[in-house]
Amino acid sequence: MIVRTFDELIARMKLSATCRKMAVAAAGDEHTLQAVCRAKDTGLVEPILVGDAGVIEQILKDLGHVADFSIVDAADSVEASRKAVALVREGKADFLMKGKTDTKVVLKAVVDKEHGLGTGKLMSHVALFEVPGYHKLLAPVDGGMVPYPTLEQKKEIIENTVAVFNKMGYECPKVGVLACVEKVNPKMIETVDAHALKEMNQKGEIQNCIVDGPISYDCAMDKEIADMKGFSSPVAGDVDILLAPNIHTGNIMGKMLSVTCKARMAGFVVGASCPVVLSSRGASAEEKYLSILISSLAV
Repeated sequence: MIVRTFDELIARMKLSATCRKMAVAAAGDEHTLQAVCRAKDTGLVEPILVGDAGVIEQILKDLGHVADFSIVDAADSVEASRKAVALVREGKADFLMKGKTDTKVVLKAVVDKEHGLGTGKLMSHVALFEVPGYHKLLAPVDGGMVPYPTLEQKKEIIENTVAVFNKMGYECPKVGVLACVEKVNPKMIETVDAHALKEMNQKGEIQNCIVDGPISYDCAMDKEIADMKGFSSPVAGDVDILLAPNIHTGNIMGKMLSVTCKARMAGFVVGASCPVVLSSRGASAEEKYLSILISSLAV
């Protein structure tokens, strides 16, 4: 099974009629609450808003949203983040979202050894893009969490992302491990790691997916180009997940797709005990809305 668009995926989600509870830390932000209200209206998400109750109530009133909301008052973003994380720990919420606060404030509460949501696994960022001109959703990773991943961390990033695709209904997503060439070069660690990850997949150490690499971006995205280069791969022209060699490559790919190619995007962090929506404070209400819904699926 493949998913061509976010709308297609959301339509499938509605058939399951599963509603997830979401705790929103520092929820007093117009864009955040626009997205939250829209997500609530789908029936797939039940939000719990944590932050300055007066500010939250006024924004909801300004938005003309009269539905009942659960609001937990908090003095500042630090307290709001702690209270939102506690709601997840106590089983009162299924996943977490950042509102109007710095990412580091929410992450500090998430990774707190005594009261946080750590599992001992690597936390990585999953970004999904609906790209004009490509036939299905695409995930370039990791552009948001792990700066310079080691070989073992690259393996974990693949596993984290594949788990999300499995929950989306994919039995065996295709992973392209990116480099600027298609051959192993001992002087290019990216190609060495890519080959090692491919071998791990073939040995069953990385499961529920097909991993190939090293592979260049053009070969991963376009089979005709791969054929012209004489590069044969089950991933070529049909890739689902693009593993970047570092955070800069992943981040630049994502911004090129969204800014230049006008792709729709959803993004969130996995590896904690629940998905965490960490959209930028400058992200659009639609990006936050899509991130909320896809995160609810990844619970």
